[in-house]
Amino acid sequence: MSDDPQQNDPLIGILAAALDETRGTRAAASLKARLYSALLRKQQESGPLRSLGETRVQGYGLCVFEDLWRRVTPPGKAQCINCCGPCHARALGERLEHAPIYWKNCPYVAFGRK
Repeated sequence: MSDDPQQNDPLIGILAAALDETRGTRAAASLKARLYSALLRKQQESGPLRSLGETRVQGYGLCVFEDLWRRVTPPGKAQCINCCGPCHARALGERLEHAPIYWKNCPYVAFGRK
């Protein structure tokens, strides 16, 4: 017997065995998309997101809709929104494993790649 409570817990052994069985499998793209959407909503609750202009300056790519929004809105709070919320790519990505979306820098496209 070990003094470590984790080594004595049978649940830890069950989880470790399950982890070994699933090693190499990947989460479904639709699950990744739903998690990403939930994380963005949670982040918005805690305060404004980084502006699209700042995001671009720091070297991160913007999807076509984010770039368009960045160009047509004045700098400030209007640029600190989540453009993915109303986007049809998000809706498709959350529901389809291989969503027919192809534009550059869209996170929902990236989730479907192998």
